[in-house]
Amino acid sequence: MNASLRRIAHLDMDAFYASVELLRYPELQGLPVVIGGRGEHQPVVRADGRRHFFRLREYTGRGVITTATYEARALGVHSAMGVMKAAQLAPDAILLPVDFAIYRHYSRLFKAAVSSITPQIEDSGIDEIYLDLSDLPDELLPLAKRIKKAVKDATGLSCSIGITPNKLLSKICSDLEKPDGLIILEISDIPKRIWPLPVHKINGIGPKAAKKLASLGITTIAELAQAELSLLRFHFGRSYSIWLYEASRGIDQRPVINDAKPKSISRETTFERDLHPRQDRSDLSEAFTALCIQVADDLKCKGYVGRTVSIKLRFEDFLTLTRDCSLTIYTCDPVLIRRAAGECLRRVSLKKRIRLLGIKITTLCSVNAAYGNESRQRELPLVP
Repeated sequence: MNASLRRIAHLDMDAFYASVELLRYPELQGLPVVIGGRGEHQPVVRADGRRHFFRLREYTGRGVITTATYEARALGVHSAMGVMKAAQLAPDAILLPVDFAIYRHYSRLFKAAVSSITPQIEDSGIDEIYLDLSDLPDELLPLAKRIKKAVKDATGLSCSIGITPNKLLSKICSDLEKPDGLIILEISDIPKRIWPLPVHKINGIGPKAAKKLASLGITTIAELAQAELSLLRFHFGRSYSIWLYEASRGIDQRPVINDAKPKSISRETTFERDLHPRQDRSDLSEAFTALCIQVADDLKCKGYVGRTVSIKLRFEDFLTLTRDCSLTIYTCDPVLIRRAAGECLRRVSLKKRIRLLGIKITTLCSVNAAYGNESRQRELPLVP
């Protein structure tokens, strides 16, 4: 199919974990709420029947923020930030512990609602999916509204949708008018709607790359699109420069893959500043643990266990390396994943500052298959 004729949607639930919590605690609507930390910070019902919620200023420990409401984000709080650091920015924000079981429940609800309209779905995480709408005869605007209504009816939650000819552009557009956004964009709209945006709006351009581009006088996607490929290659290397060149022009040929069996599950984060292996060890450890928890949650959400754990490191000079190790058992246990990832990390000489950190699980097996084949279960026991 001609790339310009494709109709690819990216659906992203709005502040998903926090929004689910607000369904439970509607009295927190409109307040800065942070999800993260330890389970002992559950709301307490007082003698008068009202709930007492913990505040960030009451927290002590090394927990990591999973997500936050838009009100908390306006105060500078964001995911993967240490809870103690968030407490400095928003001490009066409400702190709620993570409850992955209920998030997975609502994830299944919204995905089932969307699948009743189109089966062409690529599961991209607990709170986001790609849809290929190319073969549906419906007009895009009423179709998108029908999808949003189905999600709302099934969950009580809002979502934002971007519909464009490819995944890269749809990912950008779904984030532009949050919450409850809807953008439909054609290739001809790129100069007007995409090019004026800052380069970091492209998923894959983190703070460090954006800073390096800014040093070259490139701050908008338009300026990136006008840059010579030779200039980009000199500063960023061959593969990343080609990707920058194509992404700035809205080029992305990736298909929506609705194969039920993923080959890998991964999470990564690009830090706001390059972190030193020793001086910033605490921040790195928090981010490392948070990624392992997120990967474990994604495995559980998709119904998979894995056996090969990989880490990805990108240093201040953009050198990227990976290390992996294979377990003797299949698992989706964040503790075992963290332990294996730590073994991988010990095989890396950490002398330079780190700008990106990632965790990936491969050699996957569905939970049903792992439990269903008794002989294989005895050979490779499952750790839940």
